Order: sequence, then structure tokens, then C-alpha cells
Amino acid sequence: MADIPDSLIALERSAEVERAKLAGLTGSEYDAQRRRWRTAYDAVCAAIADRSSRTGEDRGALERSVQEAVRHTHEDPAVE
Repeated sequence: MADIPDSLIALERSAEVERAKLAGLTGSEYDAQRRRWRTAYDAVCAAIADRSSRTGEDRGALERSVQEAVRHTHEDPAVE
């Protein structure tokens, strides 16, 4: 597997930050934050799919590598 581009790492980190903000929310606040998280997550997925199609890398393996790179270098933002 080639090096993971910084742009994919940044997108995944952004999605993780938005996911972490879901903690403790309910009702309309939860729904609004979930939409923000989903938008960020969809951007990650699109970027991974694009890179995979351009480079021939296995999409699933690339996605796992990106997630591991982010989650193993930083603590989970959802955990305090």
C-alpha cells in the first residue's frame, strides 16, 4: 500500500471530530449534528473511492488504512 495522502487523513480526522460531537446530544440537536457528521463521512468515502479508482488500490484496504492511521495516532475524540 502506498503512503496515505495527508488529504485523506485530514478528511478522516474531520469526520471523527464531527462524530465525537454526537455524544450527549438528543432530538433536533442530535439530528443536526448527525447530518454534519454524515456530510464529513461521505466526503471521506468519496475521496477514498476516487483514489482507489485512480490508483487501483483496494478500496476496503485503503479505507481501513486511513481509519487506522487516524485512530491509532490520536485518541478517539468521543472518549473523554
